[in-house]
Amino acid sequence: MTFEHLLTVKDLDKATIEQLIAQAIDLKQNPQKYQQALAGKSIATIFEKPSLRTRVSFDVGIQKLGGHAVYLDQQNGALGKRESVKDFAMNLSCWVDGIVARVFSQKTLEELAEYGSVPVINSLSDLYHPCQALADFQALTEQFGSVEGKTLAYVGDGNNVTHSLMLTAAILGCNMVVVTPPGHSVDGQVVVDTQELCAKSGAKLVISNDINDLKGVDAIYADTWISMGDETPFEVIAEKFMPYQVNKQLMAMSGAQYFMHCQPAHREQEVTSDVLDGKQSIIMQQAENRMHAQNAVMLALLQK
Repeated sequence: MTFEHLLTVKDLDKATIEQLIAQAIDLKQNPQKYQQALAGKSIATIFEKPSLRTRVSFDVGIQKLGGHAVYLDQQNGALGKRESVKDFAMNLSCWVDGIVARVFSQKTLEELAEYGSVPVINSLSDLYHPCQALADFQALTEQFGSVEGKTLAYVGDGNNVTHSLMLTAAILGCNMVVVTPPGHSVDGQVVVDTQELCAKSGAKLVISNDINDLKGVDAIYADTWISMGDETPFEVIAEKFMPYQVNKQLMAMSGAQYFMHCQPAHREQEVTSDVLDGKQSIIMQQAENRMHAQNAVMLALLQK
């Protein structure tokens, strides 16, 4: 595996993603093998946004590998206000072995990688959420053995999670159906990038507003309809989004075996509780896998 940073899964090839997933599964099954894998390493974890799964999974994951996490919140707002991202990156690189950053803008990550001298991992930006996608495809690999030729559907608001799922699916040869309300589709450039990757792998991408395009998929993925930091009242979007709610009827119509969600989930909005808590739900498997997938990425970048 040869990559310097993880800013987006677009920078990884199929073999690398498969190796990361295999490593993550081994980390999950044989944690004792890796207790000192990052001994002596310190990783700065930067958070411009609130977090539960990302903060805890990185913090605990680094500790389980024998490393040390340095938590940096941004109470004064986005990076670059108190001092430039360039200076921030150069200073951090004097002390730490890696940077994990959950930021508002993808550009911030790119600057951290450009001016710092240590690996940078995107733990969420406005455009991408690669760690989430790797954890999700680890879960799907654990369920199906291989995702090649399978079909994953995403329902709801097109966002950073959707983008990373699309790109990862395309690289791995997994078909993807993205169904959103009109006006809430995914980024156009990400569609172009995904189509180019599909041409190489043979995967198919469907972008639609029609819920009926979910028929025949293997898994359905939902995310919140209102992104973190968006103050739009639920009542404003309810009429537009409620036809896209994942409920028992939708799961039955689609034939999907599994339901997925990156959490936090808003019960009775994008998904009903009976689906979220049901036997088809693998949301806690996804949540656990965040730590293992992220640890696999850190081993690839820092254990050299």
